[in-house]
Amino acid sequence: MNPSTALARVLVDELVRCGVTEAVLAPGSRSAPLALALYAEDRIRLHVRIDERSAAYLAVGLARGSNRPVPVVCTSGTAAAAMHPAVLEADLGNVPLLVLTADRPPELRGTGASQTVDQVGLFGRAVRLFAEVGVPEPVVGQVGYWRSLVGRAVAAATGTATGGPVHLNLAFREPLVPDDDTGPITTRPGRSRWTGGRTTPPGCGWTGWSRPRCRCRRSSASGSRSAVRWWPGTA
Repeated sequence: MNPSTALARVLVDELVRCGVTEAVLAPGSRSAPLALALYAEDRIRLHVRIDERSAAYLAVGLARGSNRPVPVVCTSGTAAAAMHPAVLEADLGNVPLLVLTADRPPELRGTGASQTVDQVGLFGRAVRLFAEVGVPEPVVGQVGYWRSLVGRAVAAATGTATGGPVHLNLAFREPLVPDDDTGPITTRPGRSRWTGGRTTPPGCGWTGWSRPRCRCRRSSASGSRSAVRWWPGTA
């Protein structure tokens, strides 16, 4: 499994663990890893809109109506800027909107390519949390970091009195589509969340991005326990 696919699948899986049931996608090339991960996740109802502004407002409506965090995904460049009006509305209305913007890796930024913008801190003070997630690499601790970041993002978006939009900027390097290793990032029975016990869950075999061991932690967003899977080389 390539790094971009691994990041996308882990993020989507952790979003489900944190209670996400619907997502909105404005398709584009750089966001392909997230688009494919969302499409393959049958626990999320995926809405596809070509126009980023419309997609963002749909996500605001879904989040406001359900009182649940709803992610909206777009590709890099001016597509992210088109979602700014919806982010402002979510800010003023304390709506738990999760803005996931795909971005180019650092070496492709500032190169004069068309339709590119600086996406770091793009929405300013309108968001409760901004995180530059970083380019995915097969190093120790990455999966745990991604999962904890999603938990922080959902907690910030759903705060009792101060909830609102959150922005995660995700830099993807090519390849942007899955390679030959298309196995799931986890092999939990029934694809359900782990809810108890600190023993090694059955079926935690090697999947290319994890070792045959798990460690349980408490989710800051829901209070339940969930399995943290580590990349190769982790004790």
